[in-house]
Amino acid sequence: MRSRPPGPWAGQPLSAPPDGAEALRYESSLTSVRKFIATRARRAGLPPHRVEDLVIAIAELAANTLAHTNGPGTVTFWANSDEVVCQVEDRGQISDPLAGNVRPAPDASGGGRGLWLVREVCDRVEMRSGEAGTTVRVHMRRYRKQI
Repeated sequence: MRSRPPGPWAGQPLSAPPDGAEALRYESSLTSVRKFIATRARRAGLPPHRVEDLVIAIAELAANTLAHTNGPGTVTFWANSDEVVCQVEDRGQISDPLAGNVRPAPDASGGGRGLWLVREVCDRVEMRSGEAGTTVRVHMRRYRKQI
């Protein structure tokens, strides 16, 4: 994976995915993205309800690529002892550094629900966006901590 210089609000670039991370390039269909994530998340030991949440989150991010950019995107998956991590990259730009942090009003037009949903179902979301494109990395622990 290539390293990108930080955008206007990006902060430090994200570290490169580890050796052994699996990647899928997508251009038109979300079916292959959903299957790619579900298969790997189950294999990594994510509980079924968390697999569903992760598939929804990554499909939302990939749908943004298809709706808001003119090029392909890449989804990358890896796991460690505590969590699974997925990263979606494309050539689009997100101009609002707080995108997805506030729940859109039910009657709001213009979208904005996808990134909010991603932040709701994932344990951690990291976004970097600039002239070279956008990278969104989500983390999902195998088990949610009980409060």
